[in-house]
Amino acid sequence: MRRGARARSTKQKAHIARYEALRDEKQVELDRDIEIKAISSRLGKKTIELKDISKAYDGRQLIKDFTYTFLRDDRVGILGPNGCGKSTLVKMIMGCVAPDSGCIEIGDTVVPGYYAQEAESMDDNERVIDYIRDTAEYIKTEDGYVSASQMCEMFLFDKTMQYQPVGKLSGGEKRRLYLCKVLMEAPNVLILDEPTNDLDISTLQILEDYLDTFPGIVVAVSHDRYFLDRIGRRMLTFDGKGGIHLYNGNYTEFFLEYSEGIDGSINKSGEEENPQKSRTYKASSDKDISDLASSDKGSAGRKARPQVLKFTYKEQKEYETIEDDISRMEDKKAALEKEMADNPTDFVKLAELTKEKEECEQEIDRLMDRYIYLEDKAEKIRSGS
Repeated sequence: MRRGARARSTKQKAHIARYEALRDEKQVELDRDIEIKAISSRLGKKTIELKDISKAYDGRQLIKDFTYTFLRDDRVGILGPNGCGKSTLVKMIMGCVAPDSGCIEIGDTVVPGYYAQEAESMDDNERVIDYIRDTAEYIKTEDGYVSASQMCEMFLFDKTMQYQPVGKLSGGEKRRLYLCKVLMEAPNVLILDEPTNDLDISTLQILEDYLDTFPGIVVAVSHDRYFLDRIGRRMLTFDGKGGIHLYNGNYTEFFLEYSEGIDGSINKSGEEENPQKSRTYKASSDKDISDLASSDKGSAGRKARPQVLKFTYKEQKEYETIEDDISRMEDKKAALEKEMADNPTDFVKLAELTKEKEECEQEIDRLMDRYIYLEDKAEKIRSGS
């Protein structure tokens, strides 16, 4: 936004105003969730230390001589192809699986919260509120106490739903309830194994807002680039041969630097086919491997060739038309507002127009988010960075 809209734009001021409104709206959402800001236990100096751990199944080496110490505010995304050992790694951290060699040391103050990929067994006859109360009736926050009922409401279970049996919930609602229970434990180390697979958009937004203010360690296994970009500061990447390599940066930065090492995700036109598709990554560069105390240097592989940043075919088309799309939606919103002003006493029509206006505003916000992303990428392309 410091660069402003492109020179051909006739709506620069309008775009800046929409950006500022969007920014302020997002801040309000975060402030609204302040009650769950500090739901975590104090984390001491010693956290989790993995020392030369290895694990193999049926003669296949999943993890070999991996060493890593988690910092107190670490945000780590874990990437790799299906079956490479990502879930095995987090299960070893949780003590569910023992390493074949090496050791894992857990600090005395560590309180882990584990959102597992496998569905947790639930008693269908138990009430929703009792399922949460089994963990805790109240949890302490910076601003006082949050009850189990309040926590349920934060996770979209109103008073009526709280007293229904768990068996009446849908599969997605059960996963949301499970996540609520994990956070009700007030963990200071949160381990999430493929959380975006089963959670709906509303629940993911609640989770992301929670993680924005979470003061402890977050470890997330996921193929969802947007989620990893939102929460990740470092990436641990599996090379499929037992090696795990550290990359200091988020998913997008890793993807841009090592896209040559991604198998089958880019088609001939340069457009990404499926961002959720499993990917096989080559090893990181020597500077990343040096951050690991005893990674398998023999599995380092060859360094990926530097890539020239460019738009995909779809992004190029979108970039050429997105300002016109924003302008068209802004004109539509203005027309709706005028129609609402012309019909102040027709409450049925006003309700319809209000709903249509809200949908229009949501689309404008989506387009503005996309506009900022595309303009930023275009600037990087022009500068060659």
